[in-house]
Amino acid sequence: MNSHGSQAYAYPLLIKNILLSPLADNPDREIVYRGQLRFTYRQFRERVARLAGALLALGIKEGDTVAVMDWDSHRYLECYFAIPMIGAVLHTINVRLSAEQMAYTIGHAEDDLILVNADFIPLLDAIRGRLDTVKNYVLLRDEEGAASTAHGLDFAGEYEELLAKASPLADYPDFDENTRATTFFTTGTTGLPKGVYFSHRQIVLHTISALAALAAAPGGASFHREDVYMPITPMFHVHAWGIPFVATMLGVKQVYPGKYIPARLLALIGSEAVTFSHCVPTILAMLIKDPTSTQVDLSRWKVIIGGSALPKALCLETLARGVDVFAGYGMSETCPVLSIVQLSPADLATSREEQVDRRVRTGNPIPFASIRVVDAQGRDQPADDKSAGEIVVRAPWLTQGYLKDRANSDRLWEGGWLHTQDVAVRDARGSLRITDRLKDVIKVGGEWLSSLEIEDIVLAHPAVAEVAVIGKVDAKWGEVPLAVIVRKPGQEVSGHRLMEHLKGYIEKGILPREAILTRVELVDALPMTGVGKVNKAALREKLGASQDGSRA
Repeated sequence: MNSHGSQAYAYPLLIKNILLSPLADNPDREIVYRGQLRFTYRQFRERVARLAGALLALGIKEGDTVAVMDWDSHRYLECYFAIPMIGAVLHTINVRLSAEQMAYTIGHAEDDLILVNADFIPLLDAIRGRLDTVKNYVLLRDEEGAASTAHGLDFAGEYEELLAKASPLADYPDFDENTRATTFFTTGTTGLPKGVYFSHRQIVLHTISALAALAAAPGGASFHREDVYMPITPMFHVHAWGIPFVATMLGVKQVYPGKYIPARLLALIGSEAVTFSHCVPTILAMLIKDPTSTQVDLSRWKVIIGGSALPKALCLETLARGVDVFAGYGMSETCPVLSIVQLSPADLATSREEQVDRRVRTGNPIPFASIRVVDAQGRDQPADDKSAGEIVVRAPWLTQGYLKDRANSDRLWEGGWLHTQDVAVRDARGSLRITDRLKDVIKVGGEWLSSLEIEDIVLAHPAVAEVAVIGKVDAKWGEVPLAVIVRKPGQEVSGHRLMEHLKGYIEKGILPREAILTRVELVDALPMTGVGKVNKAALREKLGASQDGSRA
């Protein structure tokens, strides 16, 4: 028999409760933009309420889609909350997409309103004739008088002016927690981008689970209410890995850097005493190698690395600077965090060199993430750190499909588990280690060879700055590894010297003997995707089928 109280409140898992119910209510803690603008949490909540009021005044209603094109800013954080809190959908536009892709995503998401930074007006101006669903634009600007009149967009107003005259929303509505809150598009290297979407319930549960995992760390690799947070992952990409929601729930000081300029990022780490960030390996390498980094104390900085594998050489170099660096794992379809490396007290008592192997792994599943490593028949692989299989996952925050794309949605969820297309092994401690993407595994004479393992060892060569390993068509072997290499400035490296370098690891049994077939291509730069990953599809298209790579 139902004995619920007649007036019992069924507390919905809505994004508003992340903002209104932080673990530590610190109304005077700051949210900082570029070191120039500062708002307390009290002011931030007022600004969110005013943005909500301004959106309603512009005619935005529940179910409409509001898109944002901005650098990492306090404005973006305000949009993370105000837009979904009135029942609308936040579309975070990837500003690095091509004009064709951007027009497609705006139309596919059916954006009603776009908030656009003045820096990105030319991008929209070039495609404005194709934006049939967009009814209004709002101008975002960092400098007074930032130009908008030179372009053909008709603005409903400027962001700060609209907030100043808006009536702050006094109370945010309750609605179904399964209401869609956000949409963004994967930066696929082939075909059109695919839209993923997340509900209020999914984002709240992801926030709680990520927070629990990070707070549970016994030593380093933790995130707590005394930290100072600065994202170095674009806010258009998977909600900046969802960590701004975690930071807001914790009530910590937050620092938003705007456009990523190495000297500015490093200066903010120093001046604002930043202790917690996240980024991809290429950004970390850029910061560690920047000449100004030696002027900044990095010894209190903790950094999650994701997006692609954390190279051991970069990990060791970063640890030597005093940074607590460790890997995490997820993907656009998973909101994104699935696992995080956590070191035991025994791990932390070992040398830096000994810690590297643990820190660069894919990590252990966070609470409520059920992860399996399965073979081609869907059978679980043993946890011996050797038997590889695809990672498949269930968690309460995974996208339920691709927006308006049933065929790809069905493939994503084949058999009732989300298929990541990542190949991994698991050890006895439950820690995952990704060995490759299914599409990046190289098949040499019938044997599988991991491109990531070869990349890690090539990067250990003192003359190599960057490397990507792809499969190259070969008449005898089917495929052979092709190492596409960017040299360090002023350094020389030959195919012969790299082969001697690889041979040492083959003789020690660290690399399989098939790695002896590796070929080398020297390039000035590696192509990148919109979120800072190496674009291996572009490399394969350009180099994979050619027969002119120099033999190492």
